Amino acid sequence: MLIWIKLLHTAVWVVMVACIAGIYLSASVGRFHWTLVMALVVLVEVVVLVANGMRCPLTPIAGRHTADRRANFDIFLPEWLARFNKEIFGTLYAVGLGYALLCWLRSPG
Repeated sequence: MLIWIKLLHTAVWVVMVACIAGIYLSASVGRFHWTLVMALVVLVEVVVLVANGMRCPLTPIAGRHTADRRANFDIFLPEWLARFNKEIFGTLYAVGLGYALLCWLRSPG
């Protein structure tokens, strides 16, 4: 069961990272409707994290299946990345929103 939880958690993480990267890409080519969609997808994840005390709701479920409490016990990421995940990708998300806004303000339309 732990492996399935880790797979699901990792899949959600991949989608979030793809959306964060997509914010930069879509803004840079002027596809601001896609920028907004991806920004909102990540915002939903942020709301879920805030509502759960800044923890993924899958973490306590995974915790029922192991005594391991390393930063990556519930996801298939290197431990250092799991430990600093919110700081790294939260910063990239915030900067990406600023970048998208700047691109939008500079767009000719």
